[in-house]
Amino acid sequence: MVIDTHTHLYLKEFAADIDDVINRAKNLKINNFFLPAIDSSYTESMIALKNAYPDIMHLMAGLHPCSVKDNYLDELSHVKNVLKNHAIVAIGEIGIDLYWDKSTLNIQKKAFAFQIRLAKDLNLPIVIHCRNAFDEIFEVLEKEKSENLRGIFHCFSGNYDQALKAISFNMKLGIGGVVTFKNGKIDKFLKKIPLDNLVLETDSPYLAPPPFRGKRNESSYLSIIIDKLTEVYEIPAEKIIEITSTNAIELFKIKV
Repeated sequence: MVIDTHTHLYLKEFAADIDDVINRAKNLKINNFFLPAIDSSYTESMIALKNAYPDIMHLMAGLHPCSVKDNYLDELSHVKNVLKNHAIVAIGEIGIDLYWDKSTLNIQKKAFAFQIRLAKDLNLPIVIHCRNAFDEIFEVLEKEKSENLRGIFHCFSGNYDQALKAISFNMKLGIGGVVTFKNGKIDKFLKKIPLDNLVLETDSPYLAPPPFRGKRNESSYLSIIIDKLTEVYEIPAEKIIEITSTNAIELFKIKV
């Protein structure tokens, strides 16, 4: 069993062929999919996909940092409402993104901290989006750290020291297409990180690995990520799958 811990299969990019996309993944034994939230405009499509595939889709609730705007308090109220009315396995994706808009840093930090506290109150993991913001993310985590705070640094693209720092906050590293990129760099140090600290993801439809780079990503391409990790760790694919799947199951506390 292979688990895609981060895939946006509810987006319009999959509207025309979602059944085929899921079947291609299932044919490769990729049969659990975790759906990170973005903002309220996507909730309906997320829930529809969950209803269509109730046993293999797992919902998150959260406000993506790029959607933190002037109405962020209303969006956070929506997150709380989703948590009340649906079976949610994580708070995500949340965090800080300073690539697109640095002017919202202050409210991004507030929204991030608020959602971390929600996760702690509900004993749910968090799924962190971090872009050009490792220092800012670590600053908030340092203030909010606790024994029951756990989660994933989604699409980890930092250096070795940042990886160790993330792990020190009880975070797994989400490994996807970046590990296959020539300029991704994480493959250079990843072997020094024990597999117990990793989970697999695609971030579909984004960040497709070669030979599909620049095209739509999908969950079946997780097999390419696994192949790369067998090279990095020099162990069989079955071991990569066994350890990372166990990590995900224990983190999200799901029954499969």
